Amino acid sequence: MAKDFTVAIVGGGMCGLACTVGLSKSGIHVDVFEAGSKFEEVGAGVGLGPNALRALKGLGLYEAVLSRSDTPSPTFRQFLFLSGLGEHEVIYDYPRTADDLGLGIYRPVFFDAVVGLLDPSTVHFNKRCVSLTTTETTIAITFADGTTHEADLVIGADGIRSVARNFVVVDAMQKHVTFTNTVAYRGLIPLEDLEAAGLQMQLSTRPIALVGLNKHFVIYPIHGDKRINVVVFMSKRDIPPQPPLPSPWVTAASDGELQDQFQEWGRDARIIVDHMKASSKWSIHALNPPLASYCRGRVVLVGDAAHGMPPHLGAGAGQGFEDVFVLCELLKNDKVTKSNLEVPVTRVVQDALQAYTEVRAPRANWVLERTIEAGQIYESYQPGRETQEVTKLSNLWDPIWHHDLGVDVNRAVEMVSKHVRVS
Repeated sequence: MAKDFTVAIVGGGMCGLACTVGLSKSGIHVDVFEAGSKFEEVGAGVGLGPNALRALKGLGLYEAVLSRSDTPSPTFRQFLFLSGLGEHEVIYDYPRTADDLGLGIYRPVFFDAVVGLLDPSTVHFNKRCVSLTTTETTIAITFADGTTHEADLVIGADGIRSVARNFVVVDAMQKHVTFTNTVAYRGLIPLEDLEAAGLQMQLSTRPIALVGLNKHFVIYPIHGDKRINVVVFMSKRDIPPQPPLPSPWVTAASDGELQDQFQEWGRDARIIVDHMKASSKWSIHALNPPLASYCRGRVVLVGDAAHGMPPHLGAGAGQGFEDVFVLCELLKNDKVTKSNLEVPVTRVVQDALQAYTEVRAPRANWVLERTIEAGQIYESYQPGRETQEVTKLSNLWDPIWHHDLGVDVNRAVEMVSKHVRVS
């Protein structure tokens, strides 16, 4: 049966599209509004841990995404931590367990897999949201072109510079977005080019982190292990987080911009830097402090709009997919209808969104804070401090990867069930 309420999703990134498909499969009418002229996302590879893959399975997207990737099945995602200096000695080999399977995927592959599942009539391009307002019975979205759209509830999937967040966070003095004083250089390098240059490091089988003082690399294979996704981080950790930088936050890196920064690092690190051609330079921002709530009334946030975090644990996309899965499970529940006779119109929908935020905010905010700490751990390494480093690096991912989403969904549904019954 079709649901009796409508949903508008602001933002057509990975989380916005996953949510669109998940809700549409449940008989919920969804319109998605994307600011650009097509679906695309800046960046290269994205790592999906076991928790992210379970969420995609719950949304019915896993097989479609996997079928478009160059990897026939997920692989083990445990990081090998190496010194960025000298001969790149092993610092810590993250232990592997049987269910620690993840996937490194090129972002356009995700879009190729998901776009085909959308109803084209519900997709709207060149619609940049500028404000949200509450009407007597709906939420109205105003776009930069002067048009408006009304829906029973709005999902803000519009990233870390979210306009929907401006509606949710009532106190204008609360400035959550900060510049972390970290820049990241992202690039894709053919593995054969690195091997031809004499690289000794084995990069085709698992993720690797090269760590050092105020700098680190994150490296993992994508495209069937033929290309290597590289992210090089450099930070200024002697100053506190700053207000957001002016746009743009992503620019093209100039030739040779990185080489001078890594002359003291090991040979393989310098080879990788030398092959970072046509890389992009990202100014890393985060929501710090985290949001106390992800919803207000009938507007709710998912993904980076709710808990934008640095990429140091590769957990941001996974937390977004967890958001989407929990929210879709709640909204498709038979108790969540606009016409339920036990409560005022739309009140049950608001209760569902409140249950979502009570379940998701503590979890995702904890991952956000853990991610910030991870960056500090990577970039505090100095030779001779291996023992301390191992203690800090152990168990970084286990609580993220092995979280039981089913328990979260059941708890959220129970919260809503206390207030309503099926009419």
